Amino acid sequence: MLIAASTCASGADLAILRNGNSIRHQRHQTMGAVTRLYMGASASDYIEYPTDQIERFEKDTAPDPVPVKAPTTAAALRSQAYIAPVNLNEVVNGAGERHQIDPDFINSVIRAESGGNSRAVSKKGAQGLMQLMPQTASQLGVSNSFDPNANVEGGTKYLRELLEKYNFDVNKTLAAYNAGPKRVDQYHGVPPYYETQAYISRIIRDFNRQKLAENPALGRKPLGRGPKTTAHSSHSVAAKPAAPKHMPHQPSAAVASSLPQDPQSVSR
Repeated sequence: MLIAASTCASGADLAILRNGNSIRHQRHQTMGAVTRLYMGASASDYIEYPTDQIERFEKDTAPDPVPVKAPTTAAALRSQAYIAPVNLNEVVNGAGERHQIDPDFINSVIRAESGGNSRAVSKKGAQGLMQLMPQTASQLGVSNSFDPNANVEGGTKYLRELLEKYNFDVNKTLAAYNAGPKRVDQYHGVPPYYETQAYISRIIRDFNRQKLAENPALGRKPLGRGPKTTAHSSHSVAAKPAAPKHMPHQPSAAVASSLPQDPQSVSR
């Protein structure tokens, strides 16, 4: 049998699903009953989705960041039209420190949400690096979702709120970030949406990959709870986030994460 392959030469595409949602990806490959959506340049960074549940593919029209000259007047400096270039690692590290969340986890969410495009806009109107909906951004005090500093700060704060709401259950937290807390509460856990389950799996896989790259010895450690640190440390050590049940592809690496484990382990 021939394997039909559709690839995107450059930029990003959107897989428009029959349920009205979409999945941003770099290229895709249709293989009979399933279609692989590649999230990055790596051949191993993909999710699989039922082909008959994909209505069509479209080019992602979200604008790329436009280089701008630094302002020369005080008025221009105050203008939201200009957003100073930032070191994203510094922004993520700062937000992670303030909200006691591992920066690697935040980076994994950013890659899944926007691919690192600070000007990304979804079909439903989510904006920026962490894809904040306007109403959510307003509730978080984010006035300009295209400002990387404000967006990452707001998105990380929201992740922290969700972690606390779901007693530091990473699967429920990510499900709520993707599908909304109402859906998680409705189903008393991860909702039965393939794209939400794939979203969770991709973030956990990406997070594990980062940890293994930083410390290959983690892959040789047995599964189990790690020791907690004091409430005054920058982050607490916990077990690897478990992948949601009924996933078509479970993360293969068994590594330790640095996510908060419970309300008592982290200072407010």
